[in-house]
Amino acid sequence: MFDTIIRNGRVIDGTANPWFKADVGIGDEKILKVGRLDPAKAERVIDASGLVVCPGFIDVHTHSDISILFDPKVESSIRQGVTTMVTGNCGMSLAPVNPDKKDLLMRSFSPFLPSGEELEVDWTTFGEYLDKMEKMGASSNVAPLVGHGTVRLAVMGFDDRTPTPEELKEMKSLVSEAMTAGAVGMSSGLIYPPGVYSKTDELVELAKIIAKHGGVYTSHIRDEGSGLLEAVKEAVEVAERAGAPLQISHHKASGRPNWGKTEESLRLMEEARTRGVDVSCDQYPYTALMTSLVTLLPPWAHEGGLDKLLERLRSLEHRERMRRYADHMAGDWKDVYVSSVKTGKNKALEGKNIAEIAEARGTDEFTALCNLLLEEEGVATMVEFSMGEEDVLRVMKHHLQMVGTDSWAVAPHGVLGTGKPHPRFYGTYPRILGKYVREKGALTLEEAVRKMTSFPAQKFGFGDIGLLREGFRADVVVFDPKTVTDKATYQNPHQFPEGIEHVLVNGKVVVERGTHTGVLAGRILRRSSRLK
Repeated sequence: MFDTIIRNGRVIDGTANPWFKADVGIGDEKILKVGRLDPAKAERVIDASGLVVCPGFIDVHTHSDISILFDPKVESSIRQGVTTMVTGNCGMSLAPVNPDKKDLLMRSFSPFLPSGEELEVDWTTFGEYLDKMEKMGASSNVAPLVGHGTVRLAVMGFDDRTPTPEELKEMKSLVSEAMTAGAVGMSSGLIYPPGVYSKTDELVELAKIIAKHGGVYTSHIRDEGSGLLEAVKEAVEVAERAGAPLQISHHKASGRPNWGKTEESLRLMEEARTRGVDVSCDQYPYTALMTSLVTLLPPWAHEGGLDKLLERLRSLEHRERMRRYADHMAGDWKDVYVSSVKTGKNKALEGKNIAEIAEARGTDEFTALCNLLLEEEGVATMVEFSMGEEDVLRVMKHHLQMVGTDSWAVAPHGVLGTGKPHPRFYGTYPRILGKYVREKGALTLEEAVRKMTSFPAQKFGFGDIGLLREGFRADVVVFDPKTVTDKATYQNPHQFPEGIEHVLVNGKVVVERGTHTGVLAGRILRRSSRLK
């Protein structure tokens, strides 16, 4: 009767209701029965005695667009229980591609390419890109966003100006094509070029296209530090004027002087909901962020793309204009660590902070930053400790929060096993279940699972995942609540978590007893266009 039966587990179904004892019967990629299945038989039986059985985790904030193309096993994600990844966040998607500006797009993605690797782009439209992804396969489901920054780059490059009416019309057309092809929404990254050059009205006009198709507007807002509250207000304004649901990405208050502002930022979201704005946020459970090292430089320095930025870094006059901005963005240079570099000559700097590098080189921190970026041709990432634990807890416990890793899938081996990525790449979900549920009691186990499953499924319109319910896709995680924990650290991040015993995607076992089976069972979750 069944392909697989998971027996004797404590079922947490994703609704936040208390756990209950039940078996789960799976067949034809779906959950066929949740209940007592003593007389039933199956080709495979998983004994979940003493373990929790719950829906697969939905990572609403990933950047795995590129890494999937190099390793579709997506090990660092699937091994922590992620069965669905929302890609294309922070305004960065791999489509659409304007052939005349393809080099600019690829240069902007270069910090996220595996060391020494190049990406072959043989698509132009969003639909062609999704077709390519579908043919490749992956171990987890993929739900793609179209990136506002990618759309703007395709039409305007890295120009710091308002689009002409003709350019805005072309941008709308590209967004519409992406949504018709199956994108689940549009993301923006308003601290990154070219998104940083956009104004509110431009975002509203594009978000209106998203709303017509029933998609979600997600945003890395314009400021997560001193201008946090104004940036939240802008995001809400875009969604409210466009009539689109809003997801505020990796919500935080960055920089010690801004700690505590999440109390007000969350209140702004609650007030927006009373007006009918469907706003929520996601978060990773760490006090450090990770992004490209060039983000420390002012927006004007990025105009024209990465090559133009490097030209400006070679000019002492331009450098001095950048200094004050970079010092402000860094805060304490001892908190800014080099995570990855492109060339072998600077590999020893990975895991060191900028203050240490400057001292070793006998120069000041800003000069050390500029010289390092030139040596690495702008291709380097950083980890920065900038958040307070009190804010992390406040956001985590809020009813509008769901979970996202803000990572891309990596592995301890091969081309994806280089550098020192943020430990969130491997440990986000186990860390919440272990540290914040079991040890700190910040959340109940049932509430934590809701934030990882049914809440994001509801937000992004995934009608048949996120719950352990008969007829739903059989995306299932079996974990040990007594031992589940993250192992990755900042200095030794390439470590899989413990306690995630089994992971099923569309009814296929992808992780068995903590080991990847090599199965690529994921699907591209194309959103059905729901024109109003």
